[in-house]
Amino acid sequence: MAQLSFYSAEANRPHAGDLAGLLCCRGQLAEFGRTAARLTLPLEQPWRARAMVRALAERGIEATHTVTEEGQHGVRTAFRADLLSLAEEWTKEGEKFAPSGLTLDGGALRLWVLAAGGWLAESYLLGLDPDAPDTYDTVRGALGNAGLPATLHGAGLRISGRRRLGRLAELVGRPPSGDAEADWPVVSGVRRSA
Repeated sequence: MAQLSFYSAEANRPHAGDLAGLLCCRGQLAEFGRTAARLTLPLEQPWRARAMVRALAERGIEATHTVTEEGQHGVRTAFRADLLSLAEEWTKEGEKFAPSGLTLDGGALRLWVLAAGGWLAESYLLGLDPDAPDTYDTVRGALGNAGLPATLHGAGLRISGRRRLGRLAELVGRPPSGDAEADWPVVSGVRRSA
């Protein structure tokens, strides 16, 4: 059995700080009277919303699976005081802003993969927030500091190469369910076509 990385999701307890991974993609935190904040996150597939509700519950955060009239799935939390500091870190002059000291460990990366990860040919693509392009450089730098240098590809960061894919797979751990396997990182893209 391979040794787990000190920074992997499976080697550390889930915590609310992991939500930074959701803010790297399309997650939004809205403040209420500077006393609380609420997370909303649109998701592409229903399995992602179900898995995200479970992942947030592991972090002590209750979330609801939402579906818009247009059929867009997502998750939403209640307003919570413990999300306020994260909202303040990620907001500057009312706009989404990635903090300069952003660090991405296995837990944050796991949530990011769960929310917006998928295969692009033989590379792995982590979706970014198309409405917050000013966050891209900081998020890309934090990903590089986690040992995962990536290239910008549209509104996403592309991770290529066997070693980098292996590192990503090690950091995020096993897929949360069978539904996730086709979109989950592995050393190569072989599993996605199975």
